[in-house]
Amino acid sequence: MPEVKSPLSQPSMTAAASAMKAQQARMRIIAENIANANSTAKVPGGDPYRRQVPVLESAKIDGVTGVRLAEIKPDEKPFNLVYEPGHPAADEKGYVKRPNVNSLIEAMDMREAQRAYEANLNVIETARAMEQRTLDILKR
Repeated sequence: MPEVKSPLSQPSMTAAASAMKAQQARMRIIAENIANANSTAKVPGGDPYRRQVPVLESAKIDGVTGVRLAEIKPDEKPFNLVYEPGHPAADEKGYVKRPNVNSLIEAMDMREAQRAYEANLNVIETARAMEQRTLDILKR
């Protein structure tokens, strides 16, 4: 089977595009964590949503080292316990397990992912501008 070539002509653009895709996946996971930050279990004493953590790794893409989402791991930190004896998800002692999601940490992670995405977009825009400038010079 022949190797599929990226439509992006420069290695820097291929690497930056892979990083943008990985950061986009990371932002989706963070958004899911934020959306479930206040959820509880459906049954008394049950476990609520567990925070998910994206794992990124380097990968070869069209002969260029880029980055990809390798896996999504559950965060093993303990759940937060809140004393709410009247809550439907409370255990026999009156405690409700809340997700191990800290909205402040998620917001900081989201901002970091956005900045990484923007930086890689800037790499692609700069590479395209350099490529266009080279073509303009060659036309003379």
